[in-house]
Amino acid sequence: MLMGNFLKNRKSVRDFKKKKMDDRTKTEVLEIFKDLEMEVDNKYFNFILFEEGEKIYNVLNGLAGYSGVMIESPCYIGVRLKEVNDKSIITASYYTEKLMTLLTHRNLGTCWVNIKDVDRGVKVKVLGEENKNIGYLVALGYPKAKNPFVQEPTSSRYGVSDIVFKDKIGNSINAGELEKRGLEDLFYYIRFAPSNYNLQPWRFIIKDDKILLLLKYSEEGKTDLMDAGIIMYYFKELGKVIGIKSEWQLLEKEDIECGDSRYRVIAEIKL
Repeated sequence: MLMGNFLKNRKSVRDFKKKKMDDRTKTEVLEIFKDLEMEVDNKYFNFILFEEGEKIYNVLNGLAGYSGVMIESPCYIGVRLKEVNDKSIITASYYTEKLMTLLTHRNLGTCWVNIKDVDRGVKVKVLGEENKNIGYLVALGYPKAKNPFVQEPTSSRYGVSDIVFKDKIGNSINAGELEKRGLEDLFYYIRFAPSNYNLQPWRFIIKDDKILLLLKYSEEGKTDLMDAGIIMYYFKELGKVIGIKSEWQLLEKEDIECGDSRYRVIAEIKL
């Protein structure tokens, strides 16, 4: 399962070389932008390439970043929504993760950069008036070589039994049933998908011939729909390997509560 192995070993790049992309690579990147935007008929988002990486870093340093740390890179990609609504946010994050996967295949490194809480005036100063509502950037560049003698830190991951349930949230599903349905590997690998602050908020309910996707509310009572788009992308890619051809369907349903936790219902997909 090539996508599974890629996902298990997926690492956000936080140390970039100063090297800029050559013209050929830049052209390829811009073509990928256009292709992905066209896949959804240019309805939901645009990708913008910002090449003044040093300027952006200097302005946003201390104000934005991954877990509070701004990522320094020679370029950044802006993810600009055409309309701010649930479908646009989910679609944009789905295709941004697809973009990041394609860029990895070109030996480019990427990392999500959260700028949602940055003052709009600051965004105007560094990104331009038309981009003041951008909530996320993607750091882009050539990764620095890793020291083979230094052990990289790893993030803990929930087990399959912590994120997958049968019929309703909190109702454990038997590993044998997952194996019988051909879903065992998919859910093993999907645990390694990235999420905001590594909160791993996604939960899945298997009921009859469908899988329901939920997001767990944080302790502050929030969910990040970017996490939904990311996990939907990886589920779809992993699902292709085992013959799942259906598309995710977004849902509007009441929240689900279980114990002290509350979950937002996002979407379902048919097996």
